[in-house]
Amino acid sequence: MTLLDAAPPDYTRERRRKKILLSILIVVLIVGLTVWRFRYWPEEHVVDKFFSALEQKNYEAAYGIWMHDPNWKQHTDKYANYSYSDFYRDWGPGGEWGLVKRHSVDCALSTKEGTGVIMQVTVNGRSEHPYLYVGKSDKSMSFSPNELRCGS
Repeated sequence: MTLLDAAPPDYTRERRRKKILLSILIVVLIVGLTVWRFRYWPEEHVVDKFFSALEQKNYEAAYGIWMHDPNWKQHTDKYANYSYSDFYRDWGPGGEWGLVKRHSVDCALSTKEGTGVIMQVTVNGRSEHPYLYVGKSDKSMSFSPNELRCGS
């Protein structure tokens, strides 16, 4: 068999191979974008549950979410640094945000250390926003010392 007697190329096999590779690339891209879009979902879910409890005026449950301890009443001395009365003063009807009627998580950003997520939340459509920190390891919440600019 000489070079001039070589078998003709199989174009259908090449086309099928390209289609399979393109399909795999598209699936990997879609999965990657989905994972990237929902990377802060666990922390956003905690903040959403917290504000939903505030909307329902269930301040004790909201405090349990804030401290990531639904049984906080059994050991209140553990939370002397930010007691329930301090929490109620901040988030209750007389607090800075008043009665929470609606909320939305505007944006989230991981800290430089990667230990938590800072979130900007709109409360009752106000232009001022609370900036909350949610720890990635234990999902406890606190006020963030840093602010975010959504969209930048």
